[in-house]
Amino acid sequence: MKLQERIATYRRLREEALWRLLAADHAPEIIGLLQTLLMNGERKLSASVLFERLQHHLDAINASDLPRELPRTAQAYVADWLAKGYLERRLPEGASEEEYELAAQTAQAIRFVSTLDTPRSAATESRLSLVIQQLVRLAEQTETDPTTRLEALYAERDRLDVEISRVSSGKVAALDGKRALERAREVIQLADELAEDFRRVRDDFEKLNREFRERIIDDEGQRGDVLDRLFEGVDVIAESEAGRSFHAFWSLLNDMEQSAQLDAALENVLSRNFAKKLQRHERQFLRGFTGVMLERGSHVHDVLQQFARSLRGFVQSRGYLEQRRLNQLLKQAQGEALQLRDSVNARQRTPYTLQLTTSRLRSLSQWRLHDPRTSRVDGRIVRSDGAAITLDSVSELVSQSEIDFRSLRRDLHALLAEHDQLSIGDVLAHKPPEQGLGSLVGYLSLATRHGVIGNEQEAVRWKGGDGQWRQARIPLVWFLKEKRHEFA
Repeated sequence: MKLQERIATYRRLREEALWRLLAADHAPEIIGLLQTLLMNGERKLSASVLFERLQHHLDAINASDLPRELPRTAQAYVADWLAKGYLERRLPEGASEEEYELAAQTAQAIRFVSTLDTPRSAATESRLSLVIQQLVRLAEQTETDPTTRLEALYAERDRLDVEISRVSSGKVAALDGKRALERAREVIQLADELAEDFRRVRDDFEKLNREFRERIIDDEGQRGDVLDRLFEGVDVIAESEAGRSFHAFWSLLNDMEQSAQLDAALENVLSRNFAKKLQRHERQFLRGFTGVMLERGSHVHDVLQQFARSLRGFVQSRGYLEQRRLNQLLKQAQGEALQLRDSVNARQRTPYTLQLTTSRLRSLSQWRLHDPRTSRVDGRIVRSDGAAITLDSVSELVSQSEIDFRSLRRDLHALLAEHDQLSIGDVLAHKPPEQGLGSLVGYLSLATRHGVIGNEQEAVRWKGGDGQWRQARIPLVWFLKEKRHEFA
């Protein structure tokens, strides 16, 4: 990378939340507060709880001998941190108030600052061993030559035979306490980073959800690629690269054999003597590692399913059409404004008057309370004779509430015996609709399955039950004599 490109990259990163937090005026206090409130303990807090706890810590800081004070209120600081991207705010489904949590870059900044106090050795045997093991395993799993693969397996078998023979004779080569402690802490750090990766996975799903919605709205065609896949029942988020990667990880995490091996390994490690030299929070992390992974993975899995359902509902509810229309109107207005920018001065007076929305402000004391006595209704119950109901009246109600497809099919079957093809207008001319608009809708429904739909439109007329003539323009469809048997 050239110098200019590197500088441009750092300038862009300088505007990210991570760098802004590290360079903030009160960075030590802000990082300490955020880590205490939303990282070391609970990862999510409701608005009221966060405001209360933050205000308590602010009062303690201002009353202490620290060189800097934080004079603003808890609500003001939370609003500022939210605007700068340090926090994220969500309203969970069914919740009565919003929840706050750390942004992914904020958590990354806190983790980076935390490592500065206890720097890691420049090079450790455990890290090199981990790299070697992963490279060897990668080379074995990607080997396609059977001869080379067999040689590696035979060499591994010989090594295992030697190890079995040595252990059988009572010679066990175990890591010393110092090296075991070093490897345990490397594993803890790697596992901690893995647990934090769930936040980035969830952010990737949120980004995918926004991108798919934007593609649906921006698509100028009748149906875009995302729409086609959604209508076909494909979960586009789960089928994305991030979705497939997470599903593979989630399947491995929920594998019974792998989970049992992980639990047994954690139990054995914690029972060793060197584990007593681990710090308390390190031992607690190892004990709860499986639960933390399942909890955070389950949350990401729920978010994935929620996004998939909401995206499918966004399409099936036809809500995207309104958003697309609004987007088209905005683009049209912008295009027309660009065309007029050279001929119309921005300060030129226009002949249009826009009425601004206003609200009438009044004191609560001026409001008149509702008196239920002024709208009291007569509560007396008058005895009434039972209504006369006959089978003919019931049949008439049923015929008015449901489309009589059986009669429509019978009429089409009879007409097609005399004509080669018929449009809906022709059918209405020969058979006046008994159900008015309901019959017309029924013919259109039958046409989608048994007719031939053209690109033109047809004007049709019919007389309603009130004796009034009505008309409408509908797609031109043809019922063909070759398909007469489908109406039998």
